[in-house]
Amino acid sequence: MSEIPPHLKYTKEHEWIDSQNEDSFNVGITDHAQDSLGDVTFVELPEIGSKFTKGAVFGVVESVKAASDLYMPVGGEVLEINEKLADSPELLNQSPYVSGWLVKIKPDSNNSLGDLLSATQYEEEIR
Repeated sequence: MSEIPPHLKYTKEHEWIDSQNEDSFNVGITDHAQDSLGDVTFVELPEIGSKFTKGAVFGVVESVKAASDLYMPVGGEVLEINEKLADSPELLNQSPYVSGWLVKIKPDSNNSLGDLLSATQYEEEIR
């Protein structure tokens, strides 16, 4: 069974968001997503300062099996990208929730996490 940390929120497209810090949220892909993709070979991330609406494509993950778009779980501005993924895309496979985070965003003020999935709801979604 895939690891699903209870403190994160999830999308049906298999992204996670950590909203514990009110000023900035980390975004990544779930353990289920990295497992489905197989060995990640390349990650394309946006430039710092880019702004995205909820659901917009903000990057691409390529693996030995497929390329997959990344969707922004909430609207916001990219504050930071995980530079380590350029040289070590396998971090997404090894540690999708810690070392393999993708971007840190400053959420829009009108941001709602309410329609994102809880860990329990996400677990039901991927069953």
